Amino acid sequence: MSSKKTGNRKNAREVAFQMVYQMDVGSNPLDIAVATLEDALAEKKIREIDKDYIMAVVKGVDETKAESDAFISENAKDWTLDRINTVEKNIIRLALYEIRHMDQIPYEVSLNEAVELAKKYGDGGAFAFVNAVLDNARPEGKKAENGEKK
Repeated sequence: MSSKKTGNRKNAREVAFQMVYQMDVGSNPLDIAVATLEDALAEKKIREIDKDYIMAVVKGVDETKAESDAFISENAKDWTLDRINTVEKNIIRLALYEIRHMDQIPYEVSLNEAVELAKKYGDGGAFAFVNAVLDNARPEGKKAENGEKK
């Protein structure tokens, strides 16, 4: 494995997603999901410095779950929340938390990373669904790639 594997935000975001997913699917409390974080540290997938980001995101996603689910329900055209794959739902929750509560992370980064997670963990067209839902989370005044204001 390359040394780039250690300590970048992409790996930290992936570990955060895995923890959020575990908490949702297994109804596991945070202290159980922390084992994933500890394993990632031991395997040098992330650095110690990434731990604060991961814990902030995982706690934040858990605390804002109802708010995120309401957004997903409103913006997932022709889909009810219970029909949405758990992988995609948790990827969107994570990205929404970053977009709404972590101003230091640009919207485009959160969107792109969510799409990449969906390509890696989701079903075939999951990335397009994730992209479409999160496009509605674009901050006011930001332009879409085609130049139109959203």
